[in-house]
Amino acid sequence: MNDYEPCGKPAPVCASGEFVIAATHLDHGHIYGQCEGLEQAGVLVKWVYDSDPARAEAFRAKFPTARLARSLEEILDDAEVQLVAAAAVTSERGPLGCRVLRAGKHYFTDKAPFTTLEQLKDARRAVAETGRRYAVYYNERLHSECSVHAGRLVKGGAIGRVLQTLGTGPHRLNAKSRPAWFFERVKYGGILCDIGSHQIEQFLHFTGAREARVNFAAARNAAHPGYPELQDFGECLLEADSGASGYFRVDWFTPDGLSTWGDGRLVILGTDGYIELRKYVDIATGHGMDQLYLVNGTGEHRVSCAGKVGFPFFGELILDCLEGTESAMTQEHTFKAAELSLVAQTLAEAGASESRLDVASGRCH
Repeated sequence: MNDYEPCGKPAPVCASGEFVIAATHLDHGHIYGQCEGLEQAGVLVKWVYDSDPARAEAFRAKFPTARLARSLEEILDDAEVQLVAAAAVTSERGPLGCRVLRAGKHYFTDKAPFTTLEQLKDARRAVAETGRRYAVYYNERLHSECSVHAGRLVKGGAIGRVLQTLGTGPHRLNAKSRPAWFFERVKYGGILCDIGSHQIEQFLHFTGAREARVNFAAARNAAHPGYPELQDFGECLLEADSGASGYFRVDWFTPDGLSTWGDGRLVILGTDGYIELRKYVDIATGHGMDQLYLVNGTGEHRVSCAGKVGFPFFGELILDCLEGTESAMTQEHTFKAAELSLVAQTLAEAGASESRLDVASGRCH
């Protein structure tokens, strides 16, 4: 059993002031997770800017080293700032990222990073032109200790070759607390583009796929007529270049009785065993979050990962920016997850069942 237990947590990777960041466009609460992860890895949060002063002040209460910027330009003009973190309205994330990159900074955005394939094309061009990194906070893997540990187990051969991933991504809607843009299709991008992007990124990571196709995608409003542009249910079937398959379901139907916002799970099937992740709750057991279940030739194992693994992505991202490496996540992987999310969303809304889609134009054939 000890062979499967977590071993060691990451530590800061840089000295104080060696890597300086700023935060802007605080439209989603994920900005706190983004900056907490980076701060714990050693960054200095120097600036914060938001069009809503109250949001900026709330951010400073959490990150007191951050000074209030008068504008985004003040951040972009500061030569000390090496990376800008943002959680803008989803449809604004791509254009903002291109602006940040062309100002000579790296960019770290909340998911989903784009709402159109044209935005993705622009970002690819900006990365090629500037050599800067366009990083995405796929937090359902990167900020989940059991997911991080599962990646190590899979890489170490604990379940053999991966054949399939099976994911569920339920979320609690909390409609009254959501901003208006959250219910506007053109701004949030659709459910497969939005929360489906987590599932697609995980599929690529755990299968080791570089390319994949969408074999089926669907999205609809099943039970919220008061929000006609909301898609509250989506599902998708993927096929990797390795032959591995992936299915996931995402929805906004977390019941009130659940103790957290969503019972996110992932099952990874291999030739020699399987892993199940119960990320945020292990219902009715009292075990808590970040539970990993492993069944293979050595037996049945439960590994409690909370507080034992840490989140190496953030330190790796800092070093990637400083050293020009790609340890945290390759740029192509980052963009491929986004691309497949956009393809799935387009196909779901077109009623198509196969990935016969021109990625450059976003048109179905």
